Amino acid sequence: MNSPTPANARISIIGAGPGGLTCARVLRQHGIAATVYDREPDAASRDQGGSLDLHEEDGQLALREAGLLAEFFALARTESQEERRIDPAGRLLGHRLPDEGETTRPEIDRGQLRDVLLRSLDEGAVRWGRTLASVGGPAEGPRTLTFTDGSTVETDLVIGADGAFSRVRAAVSAAVPRYTGVGFLEAWFDDVEVAHPELSALVGKGSAHVSDGERGLFAQRGSGGHLRVYLMRRVPADWLAEGGLRPDDTDRIRARLLGEYAGWAPELLRMITDNDGPYVDRPLFALPVPHTWPHAPGLTLLGDAAHLMPPLGAGVNLAMLDAAELALALAGSATVEDAVRGYEEVMLPRSAEIAGMLDGGAGFLLEVPDADELARYGRSDAGLAV
Repeated sequence: MNSPTPANARISIIGAGPGGLTCARVLRQHGIAATVYDREPDAASRDQGGSLDLHEEDGQLALREAGLLAEFFALARTESQEERRIDPAGRLLGHRLPDEGETTRPEIDRGQLRDVLLRSLDEGAVRWGRTLASVGGPAEGPRTLTFTDGSTVETDLVIGADGAFSRVRAAVSAAVPRYTGVGFLEAWFDDVEVAHPELSALVGKGSAHVSDGERGLFAQRGSGGHLRVYLMRRVPADWLAEGGLRPDDTDRIRARLLGEYAGWAPELLRMITDNDGPYVDRPLFALPVPHTWPHAPGLTLLGDAAHLMPPLGAGVNLAMLDAAELALALAGSATVEDAVRGYEEVMLPRSAEIAGMLDGGAGFLLEVPDADELARYGRSDAGLAV
């Protein structure tokens, strides 16, 4: 079977995250239709997570191709580019304030970004409540999507934008994510200026990072007075079960954390004791480096499905860059096959290089900062109390 032209192809995108939606939007900008399938029952069924920074060289570039850069900047928080580095005794080690008018990596809530992308698509472009079970069909096409409800869809191109534990990945690669040895425990704080003014002052308008070599803490401001704190520790992936704990055992988890973080400054410990609601356990996984696969007609991957890495600022930005480049390749190629080959020839070496640089980077989040790391903040206020 000959590969169809992109304009006449049935294109299926699995996953309505930033990568999948960006791909659908850029395709739409070039008159190419695609259908996005997502397992969530609707757009509002799940909290989309905290804040993310979009970089000029990738995430913002993708939004420019999507025609959505102005909408992004209408919601983005440039002041959130402020960064603080604090030691466990509560002393400010480094402090970076953005220059006036700086837009290199402003923050936006994940939910806000998703809403911008969803509003840009035609009604019905996203099919909710469709959980992919498997991808089948012959190499010469068409491919067949089988969903857990028993329904099937024939398609000419399957784009796996379905994240860390991608079902599409299994059709092209035997690789599976591996636990990095570091886990995040997420805590939420609401109305921080009024309900948690000390934490608001401690973190500032952007983020604050503390670590002592074995454990760490990363606090990040969101919109609407929200603050998320990620408690970072070297723990087994199943540390809750090993400790006889359930996710809703908030008091017992808090007591364990206070033991682990004993000796840290009282103002920092408030990020453990004063959270609004339960903790959320988020073990960190990564794909083997490099992760590549033999070209498979009618199938490709983008974002975490292709190159899951530690959360050091690359993930969503690379997913959106992948998405835009794949969509542009489809818009500029004679056939789907030509487009996918061209896209993978660029994406796979790039992701392998970046993943190599970040390999083992989850542990970096816990390390005590050295002089080079502090220099990244642009100004050192060593010894000053926050």
